Amino acid sequence: MTLDPALTQMLSTADLRLLAAAGGAAPSLHNSQPWRFAPTPDGRGLAVHADTGRSVPLADPVGAAAHIAVGAAVFNLRVAAGRLDREPQVRLLPEAAEPGLLAVLDLSRPAVEETPFGRDLYPAIAARHSSREPFTQRDVPEAVIGELMAAAREEGVALAALEEDGVRRVQALTAEAERRIAADPARVAESRSWLRSDDGTAEDGIPQAALGPQDHDARVPMREFAGRPPEAPAQPSRRFEALPQLCTLTTPGDGPLDWLRTGQALERVWLLATVHGVRLTVWHQAIEWPDIRWALRDPAAGPGHVQLVLRAGYGPPGAATPRRTVEETLGEPPA
Repeated sequence: MTLDPALTQMLSTADLRLLAAAGGAAPSLHNSQPWRFAPTPDGRGLAVHADTGRSVPLADPVGAAAHIAVGAAVFNLRVAAGRLDREPQVRLLPEAAEPGLLAVLDLSRPAVEETPFGRDLYPAIAARHSSREPFTQRDVPEAVIGELMAAAREEGVALAALEEDGVRRVQALTAEAERRIAADPARVAESRSWLRSDDGTAEDGIPQAALGPQDHDARVPMREFAGRPPEAPAQPSRRFEALPQLCTLTTPGDGPLDWLRTGQALERVWLLATVHGVRLTVWHQAIEWPDIRWALRDPAAGPGHVQLVLRAGYGPPGAATPRRTVEETLGEPPA
């Protein structure tokens, strides 16, 4: 059989490791990293599977957050494919009979564009961190917000920058969700189970250095991983921005495809924000309670499902969180 001359060579071991490292750098709820990668049988692509053993069942009972995390990993793989001069063709949920297979990337073709996302986002994969620190009072410029909105739209997701009344509404809803979590011993225990020490031995979860302080004025409801009172020594409270800049990511539907697209939009937005020096925090608390999540939506914006709330601003980059090794996340191709 004669191979198509337009096909690139099979992925080398070094190529596969580069891809898996990029995918594994994606954000995930509690840094649970619920993904596994494997080369496709032809050696010119990568399959992305859900790692169901790394679920967060109380905070994510239907697996939406896990799908969003895998979607973010898929976007990182798309960016890393460009570093290998390959054009990624993505199929989401490709096999109905294999629900754990969430995406397949065909990387058999040479890259068409040098910067398909408008900017070189690859360096931002390693630089991107969640910042749970106070931000300055400086607003993110409208031009940058416009770029972030366009980036999400390219992935089929709507990013909305909230006005003051919307911010205060979402703040109140998130604070209520945080109160419910803090009053639920099982949920507090689940959050605590993802806390890690700062000794450098962890491969997942949230180290103490990445937790960040609580807002001294209780305006910005950051998640209290250690519960109340904290089991671990807490940082002293600090004053956060008076009115945070909040955005929502919204999809028309609310199923696995929507969640995977949300993850790709989230990471595309986050990498672009990182290029601009903008820090992000994901507020997930309100998403975890169906009644509160429903109230997040803006009725004036029409029907839609809010998948995530993002806090944006300028400030410290946030501490790095540990990552699983490539040897653990990268498997063998199917027989």
